[in-house]
Amino acid sequence: MQISSLVKRFRVEASKFGIIGLAAFIVDFGLFNLLLLGGDGILGDHPVTANIISGVTATFVAYFGNRYWTFRYRARSSFRREYFIFFVLNAVALAIASICVAVASYVFNKDSALSVNIAKFGVGLPLGTIFRFWSYRKWVFKAHPESSALVTENTSAN
Repeated sequence: MQISSLVKRFRVEASKFGIIGLAAFIVDFGLFNLLLLGGDGILGDHPVTANIISGVTATFVAYFGNRYWTFRYRARSSFRREYFIFFVLNAVALAIASICVAVASYVFNKDSALSVNIAKFGVGLPLGTIFRFWSYRKWVFKAHPESSALVTENTSAN
């Protein structure tokens, strides 16, 4: 496989990942703020809990979008294995966002809706997104073994 086709494939995957990420973000942002502020603000005093609930819900959206659209041409393993690893990696990314929310809320005493949204979506989300894209490609939606062999052959021939 030529380097230019690898770059193109990477760009396509990154673009699709971004679109699925946007859909998951809308679910995460909407549910987080609904739990925090909506109605009586069911979890108004518990921003980390609201973050976990909205993050887990967005994970379901992200898995199915990425498996069946973004990375649909990549090798498949069993659904249980794939989803388990996906969920574990998302738990790490969720922990990154939760740490950001916790630091803002409990260390800096910035627990207003604006502050926790900035911590979650302005700091935690970008850090978690970089981690997720890298880890999905590496451990969840792996390249087909034959395409990896072709890449090795082409790069050593050049």
